[in-house]
Amino acid sequence: MRFFHPGGFAARCRFFWASMLALLLAGGAATPGQAQTAAPAPSVFREIVLKVDTAAFSLNADRVLFNGEPQLAFRYDNDDEVAELNIYPAHMPAVYNLTLAPSADYDQMDSVVNVNNQYFKVKVKFKNLTASQFLNFTFAVRDTTDAAPHVEVVPLLPHTRTTVRFFPDNNELFVGEEKIFELVTDNTRNVKLLTDWVKSEGIDYRLSEQNGVLRLHVMPNDLGTHPLRLRLQTNKPALDRNRQLIYNLPVIEKSFNVKGSRLKFLNLDKKEITSDDVARTKGVEVMVENNWAINLQKTYRIEDQEEPGGMLVAELFTRNTVTNNRVLCWLRVYNYHRLSEGYLYIKDGDQARFITNFAITPKATVKNIAVLHEGGDWTNTLTVNPGETINLRIEGEGLHKARFQFDDLTDITSDSSLRTEAAVIYKLKVPVNIKRKKIGIYNRAVNTGYALTVREHQRPRPFDFIALNYGEQPRKINTLLDGPIFYDHVLKDIAFSFYPNLIDSDSKLYGRQYLDIEVRVTNSRNELIDQRTLDDIVICPGDNSPRYAFYGGKDCTLGDLSLNNILGRKTYDLDEWSRIQITVRHDKDKYGDEGIVKKIDLVLRRRTKFDIDVSFPAGLLVKTQGQEGYGDLGGISMAMIAQFSFYHPEKIARY
Repeated sequence: MRFFHPGGFAARCRFFWASMLALLLAGGAATPGQAQTAAPAPSVFREIVLKVDTAAFSLNADRVLFNGEPQLAFRYDNDDEVAELNIYPAHMPAVYNLTLAPSADYDQMDSVVNVNNQYFKVKVKFKNLTASQFLNFTFAVRDTTDAAPHVEVVPLLPHTRTTVRFFPDNNELFVGEEKIFELVTDNTRNVKLLTDWVKSEGIDYRLSEQNGVLRLHVMPNDLGTHPLRLRLQTNKPALDRNRQLIYNLPVIEKSFNVKGSRLKFLNLDKKEITSDDVARTKGVEVMVENNWAINLQKTYRIEDQEEPGGMLVAELFTRNTVTNNRVLCWLRVYNYHRLSEGYLYIKDGDQARFITNFAITPKATVKNIAVLHEGGDWTNTLTVNPGETINLRIEGEGLHKARFQFDDLTDITSDSSLRTEAAVIYKLKVPVNIKRKKIGIYNRAVNTGYALTVREHQRPRPFDFIALNYGEQPRKINTLLDGPIFYDHVLKDIAFSFYPNLIDSDSKLYGRQYLDIEVRVTNSRNELIDQRTLDDIVICPGDNSPRYAFYGGKDCTLGDLSLNNILGRKTYDLDEWSRIQITVRHDKDKYGDEGIVKKIDLVLRRRTKFDIDVSFPAGLLVKTQGQEGYGDLGGISMAMIAQFSFYHPEKIARY
């Protein structure tokens, strides 16, 4: 408790009533629940400069139009660049405080510093510039008034120079033999991987990454000399001299001499076979190139090695020839095989006759699904909230062949997202007005048996939607002081009012608010007079919420809440210097440690005290001067003393 010198009390009273008047005027300017429209506010920043290494990039000089909006373009060389940010407000004296919102894309290394009232600066460390999407700086600017902070978003456009070079050790290839080369690059993560085979003139190719090394897979199909032209793209663009974004890398061209193999290579019309019950029993219909050494109506073994005793991978039964110089066959598969594992040998008994290569992979099967919410960790609880953006990871087998669809969700997955046989990641947007309670997940229009559950938002809203009326006009409890609040009159009642239309907005949803209210009443000697607890108070968002129709209103609290309806000792019967201590908190069972707690301490103050002390002695002894001893005990008398006291204006029940 702070102690004030009595001489400064008048000045402090003037400050108190001036502050109250300002709050009343501010509260009357905008009635809760009234719709207001305002023109878009101009930017509060005159200039923003981002310093990376020895280069500096400014919002005015390095502005680039991307995705329909101007963005601050800057060049980076490392994914974890450290940068200094200088912010120049348009009117520095009007900015009381400026903060930078946290983000998963960077770490703030120090506080925002006001440099001699000229500009603000802060240092950040980016986490993964190549993989980051929708990168921006979000500032909260508070001016010298009591208005809410102004939010300013500055979109960022990182760009970098990426080079890829190809130095093959020789230019000889063999038909049907996959060969892997290493590509030299200064940024492996920025090269967009081509996981599917790209058809070229006699040579097919694709890209992969292993242990940070970019690899080129080539598969020759025809004999002779063939050029290989690599057309590669980047995930993050480069910026040319004309300030145009460039995603295409220069074409890499090399020539190769393709020779025949020792065994004739037979191409199948299908590069990948799915292993299932039908493929193992009846077989899959395929066509292979015709060759004079192929016998019809014959079963050939397909093994993983040229020598006898290899693992049986499949069996090929030749049926008949067709007009396009091919042979129609039944292929029965028994084991898995990947193209990168090497050739397959078509054998007559133990004698290898041909070589081929194709993939045998499992049927696309979903084994697990996990959800990543913004700012959270991966979880197997498949619940989503309206209006949020999530990452969805699907794990299983053969998922590179799957094509997943989701009821009513918007797929915003980028080309660089993970997609392998064992896992695939989608980035999905949940519409704010979604009507479904269950979102089905389908693979090529077939239900996978998994679904996402739509759950309404349940986030603790700051207590600006709760007002307290204890004799004056209602005041929002988030604006009340944390210390004692003095009241000099008879406390007729204490009532809580709720404004449901302030809970949700089009841009941010909070959902139903679950509250607990505790009331503790004590007298001037701090002795407990009454104590009550109100549990399970539910305040539902108003009809301005996009999700109003989905909240339900059966258990929602309507109207005002009067404490005199629950207290045994009414507020108007309380003695001077009684205290009503109210605690409003979010329900811990619903919000855990994220809930908000507000404590209010009302004190029934009195300025003066008038007491009269009356005593009635049993008798009176009289002492006469000049005589020894005392006289007899006299009759009944009366004594009375009047006291008029003044309480200290800033202390509780103290003079």
